[in-house]
Amino acid sequence: MIMDSLLEFSDNQTCANAASTVLSTNVIDTQDSRDIGQGQPLYLVIQIGTAVTSDGAALIQFRLRSDSAAAIHATTSTAHIDTGAIRKATLVAGYTQVIPLPMGTTYERYLGVQQTTATAAFTAGTYNAFLTLDPTGWTAYADATN
Repeated sequence: MIMDSLLEFSDNQTCANAASTVLSTNVIDTQDSRDIGQGQPLYLVIQIGTAVTSDGAALIQFRLRSDSAAAIHATTSTAHIDTGAIRKATLVAGYTQVIPLPMGTTYERYLGVQQTTATAAFTAGTYNAFLTLDPTGWTAYADATN
């Protein structure tokens, strides 16, 4: 999998939030090119880096949204992808969702991922979120292994 830092929304961003909606650390400015991918399929990848914990039955939901302003608004921005609610027990280290972006969609200037926590607060955990052209074939190996 090829990763481009300019297509990265979150790099080990914390999930430890009260029940709320939080915008990804990075927002992608598409500038004048609203046809991202330019005919090639793109994929949103969401990976749990550190296992998520909560004292309650917390749920998390990720949404890819676009907006005309860099401070992507939680309700008035345009929704493109929604993972639906994911239960805490599912969010172990290495859990990955790969979601194809809808082809032919016109996006507003700024793209970001919103994390919504519901039911209870998360006490620990991190996630990564990014766009890529080739999400398959990636394998993690321990450092210094030949």
